[in-house]
Amino acid sequence: MADMQLDELCDFILKTEEGKSRSLIAVAGPPGAGKSTLADILASKLSGRGETAEVLPMDGFHMDNGILEERGLLARKGAPNTFDLRGFIDVVQAVKAAEDEVLVPVFDRSRELAIAAARVVSPRHRFIVIEGNYLLLGEGGWERLAPLFDYRILLAPPIEELQRRLEARWTFYGLAGQAFEDKIHGNDMPNVRLVLEKSKGADLVLERLDLEAAR
Repeated sequence: MADMQLDELCDFILKTEEGKSRSLIAVAGPPGAGKSTLADILASKLSGRGETAEVLPMDGFHMDNGILEERGLLARKGAPNTFDLRGFIDVVQAVKAAEDEVLVPVFDRSRELAIAAARVVSPRHRFIVIEGNYLLLGEGGWERLAPLFDYRILLAPPIEELQRRLEARWTFYGLAGQAFEDKIHGNDMPNVRLVLEKSKGADLVLERLDLEAAR
């Protein structure tokens, strides 16, 4: 495990990716790890260094609730088989090519749905920070993503800390009772263990990172 501050990480990425016209930076990790926060701050810091950067979230590729209900998967929303993996890979490949602008979906957690074409990845963006649970998963077809990334970061906080964060998240969104228990122990924590146990190929593994101090 490694402990790093964001400025150091930014310096390292700029040095590692020097001379490239486009770099795809993967920020992977289990639910509650802080991926979206890290991705947003990293993109902001790269932009602050005079670079151009955009964030591409994997969560925009959640299958719609109607499809998940038809397949009996609604209770497992967020598991690997509840995402449009093919669509996600196609978009990442198009972003990698950097030939045209790519419109990507963004997930609205408050409404539990993805909004189509909600963000623009332009050819002028040098750094694309891609964040999601399963970017480095070594099974189920997800392993096809790894070669597309130029640099791979895995956030892996202690499992007890992840459970605490997830409990706080779903309390904030109003879940309680059996629905709360099902969400945490029937879905989120199995996904946490899968990501921690089956992610492969990270260039950097971070157990602890002071994201608040880095803002």
